[in-house]
Amino acid sequence: MNNATNDNSQFDFIGIGDTLIDAFIKLSVGHTQETAKGAELCIPYGAKIPFDNVTVIPGVGNTANACVSASRLGLKSALITFLGDDADGQKCIDHLKADGVDTRFITKEAGLPTNYHYVLWFGDDRTILIKHTAFKSELPDIGVPKWFYLSSLGSHTKDLHFKIAEYKKAHPEMKLAFQPGTFQLHLKNELADLYKVSDVVCMNKEEAEELLDTYTNDMKVLLDKLEAMGPHTVIITDGHQGSYMKYENTYFNMPIYPDIAPPYERTGAGDAFFSTFISYLAKGYDAPYAIKRAPINSASVVIKVGAQEGLLTEEKIEDYLKQAPSSYELKILE
Repeated sequence: MNNATNDNSQFDFIGIGDTLIDAFIKLSVGHTQETAKGAELCIPYGAKIPFDNVTVIPGVGNTANACVSASRLGLKSALITFLGDDADGQKCIDHLKADGVDTRFITKEAGLPTNYHYVLWFGDDRTILIKHTAFKSELPDIGVPKWFYLSSLGSHTKDLHFKIAEYKKAHPEMKLAFQPGTFQLHLKNELADLYKVSDVVCMNKEEAEELLDTYTNDMKVLLDKLEAMGPHTVIITDGHQGSYMKYENTYFNMPIYPDIAPPYERTGAGDAFFSTFISYLAKGYDAPYAIKRAPINSASVVIKVGAQEGLLTEEKIEDYLKQAPSSYELKILE
């Protein structure tokens, strides 16, 4: 193993996923309506719609958010991602470096644009207009970090997932965390080997129901089916009902942390939750300890604009935990 690989092996947390720029367009014109598929944002068609303001945030995305979260929690983190060789790509790199994320594994490809998403922000929630650029995607020499974190990648990266599964098999001492994105959830059978070698998998209830083709309010059923795909620990989040975990053949429920302030914008709450959970595992704590801290970072993120501004340090998370009401406790489900 060469010196570079030895150096890479010192990482606590290496993530891989698409990185982008988010433009948050604040709307006050329009309304939402409930449909059979859930709430829909409605704005006048064919009209000129005024907006309140726009906030542009570079260097975001499920995994980029997770790497920033890990860095703020004191871990040595790095990001594998693919950007255009353009000004937007450099803005993403500069932003990540400023937050302590190692960027040595980031590649820039000439002639292609860095991902740029438009976030229609209405009330305290958002609808995101997305487009993933089809960059060339390879797995670099990462050595053997403590944790490898995989989340949303575009539909052109299917073969990369197979390489990640093989890398994990070849390096079983490396822990693998998997937070599937939309494209990955659609590849259930093709990614069977990836689920089998994952140490922890996390998703929300709607995603779990779709993946497992099982629609139920019995969280034990969903956790059992997800665990049967191979992961050692499985977590399913369910909005205001909190999160549910199966760990060492025991079922747990962790409530959400009481609102630190009224929610402002909800982008990144799930990323904050799972990355915090994994970061505490990387620090050497067990799953019950970690899941008590994860909702606190989510509660902080939703009171800021974007997925990263509200991410906390370990010291701040512990301060909030000390202030938690007695109802904020991990429960074992019988």
